Amino acid sequence: MNIALIRLLHLASPTLPVGAYTYSQGLEWVVETGAVKDEPTALSWIGDCLAFGIARFEAVYLAHMLAAWKQGDMGRLVELDAEFIASRETSELRAETLQMGYSLTRLLSDLADFPAAALTDFSRPSFPLAWSCAAAAWDISSPDAVGGYLWAWAENQVLATVKAVPLGQTAGQRMLLALGQRIPALADEAAVSPIDATHNYLPAFAIACSRHETQYSRLFRS
Repeated sequence: MNIALIRLLHLASPTLPVGAYTYSQGLEWVVETGAVKDEPTALSWIGDCLAFGIARFEAVYLAHMLAAWKQGDMGRLVELDAEFIASRETSELRAETLQMGYSLTRLLSDLADFPAAALTDFSRPSFPLAWSCAAAAWDISSPDAVGGYLWAWAENQVLATVKAVPLGQTAGQRMLLALGQRIPALADEAAVSPIDATHNYLPAFAIACSRHETQYSRLFRS
């Protein structure tokens, strides 16, 4: 077994202490409206956000960040990080990526033998920037890294749905099986996509994230 696979499992694990479980990325508001109310509607929402949102934009940025880390191109990393942070549609989404980026940076700096010094050049790194730094240091290939990142996002969304709807654990596992089937092709495409081909146009997602900021009763931070 390749050690890079073990490191990827480490990065994609829900036990990674970066606070991902505290965020729903607008899904909690969609549940509040009744648009997501059961397993089929939850799978539809998460699947669309995966295919037309994170895999077409965030995952592409992750792949380019990973390449820039491996090439030692700090100037390019600064550009990509700034562009990604500027793309966050709401204050909650921006706060989320900065908090998780900060937490992962702190974690990596505390791990023995991890070369986290390069991250100190960024006062407030985004989560993809810190995550790609770890993936590059651990020599994880771009398609595998992107696939692991997408899986971690999908798993967190399913866990949020199981809590918020609520749904049973078996329903959550069925959704993960269905979403997991889509990830390899999405990851392969994102890993080779030019940065100019990205798009982040999901109006319903942006509206949900905006409305969550004023939602009265909430379990999640976004």
